[in-house]
Amino acid sequence: MELENINNIDKLIENKDFCYWFDIKGLADPNIFETLYSKLGISRLVLEDITSSYQRPKLDEYDNDKYIFAVSRHLFLNEENVLNNDQVSFILSERTLITFQETYADCFEPVRKRLEIGKGNIRIGGISYLMYAIMDVIVDNYFALLNFWGEELDTIEDRLYDHPDRRIMYDTQAIKRSLITIRKVAWPERDKLNDLIRTDSPLISDLTKTYMKDAYDHCIQIIDFIESLKEIASANIDMNLSIISNRMNEIMKVLTIISSIFIPLTFIAGIYGMNFSREDPATGKILKDNMPELYAEHGYLYTWIVMAVIAVLQVIYFWRKGWFK
Repeated sequence: MELENINNIDKLIENKDFCYWFDIKGLADPNIFETLYSKLGISRLVLEDITSSYQRPKLDEYDNDKYIFAVSRHLFLNEENVLNNDQVSFILSERTLITFQETYADCFEPVRKRLEIGKGNIRIGGISYLMYAIMDVIVDNYFALLNFWGEELDTIEDRLYDHPDRRIMYDTQAIKRSLITIRKVAWPERDKLNDLIRTDSPLISDLTKTYMKDAYDHCIQIIDFIESLKEIASANIDMNLSIISNRMNEIMKVLTIISSIFIPLTFIAGIYGMNFSREDPATGKILKDNMPELYAEHGYLYTWIVMAVIAVLQVIYFWRKGWFK
């Protein structure tokens, strides 16, 4: 209903032939909550929980079944694909349902369309069935989010095989954080639906409880779906680390092969680079304990041949050991 008519809410609901649904968007106007307190007798504790938009999904019964207070969490992706977590509150009385949306990101449009069409139980199931229909839309939206993240994880897995990079780690971790967020919502949502199924309050009809069981089963499926996606996300992270580790091992293997080949060559070059040779200034002869190979004929060529043979033998040895596979 419109904001300017909220002061007459008690008179609007006097007609017992109809059920009423008031959808309030935005929680900034304190006059709304003062009117609900004064006109309908809603507890200030309930009104405080509505304005405290960090509540977990829950169910509370007040004033000997005069009304029921419930909380759900509306999860959706904004234009930047960032997860938003908004609170949706319900106050259910005998023929009246008041919903509170934290923001103007409306999630009730499917329910409104069903009301306009008028098919099924949406018009004949009572006001508690209407609350169930809204909660069911919220829960079903979790499936859409999980399907989106499942496709994103599949894309990330393809990127792992094509061209792994550090962005894969960041993207996967962001999805994993989102999965943890929806898991924190899905567990208390399941408990809340279970409380609605088991409640003895006359405000919840037997028909509504029957359909609540279906929403409860959806929550269990969501929790299982979340755990599966978390395992996939963890597997992608582990795979990315393994690919990076294998790439590093390949680089280290190449460097090790090159170093192993050049170590003996460097040894030979180092020995002959010492130039231990000195002539006797009187006779011109080479003194003892010097390197005779320095004056051997074709010594330079023989040294290169020996070094080349050593290098080739090492390459053959490494190849037979499978280092080049």
